[in-house]
Amino acid sequence: MSIAAGRLRHRVRIERRIDGQDSNLDPVFTWEWVATVWAAVEPLSSREFFAAQAAQSQVVARITIRHRDGLNAQMRLLHRGKVYNPAGFLPDKDSGIEYLTIPVTQGVNQGD
Repeated sequence: MSIAAGRLRHRVRIERRIDGQDSNLDPVFTWEWVATVWAAVEPLSSREFFAAQAAQSQVVARITIRHRDGLNAQMRLLHRGKVYNPAGFLPDKDSGIEYLTIPVTQGVNQGD
């Protein structure tokens, strides 16, 4: 089952953390652009939200994008000024290469 292009109507920026050191050799980091992709950003329904909270989770939405390699949980996604932290990358159940569903938490990702 492929994902309909019309569902992917939001622009999401994917960033990865780059570690470094300042002039005092203190650790610092910045965020580097990886890609801007079309996505479906869907807040969880009330029922899903309460089920997630019961499981000690902070998942607030799910983001669906076309499949791409190289993504990991240390990255972050930005949409409409909000920072989303991926809780995982779930491949589609049919082929595993059509799209990814990304359950996300929300908040400022300081790279921890």
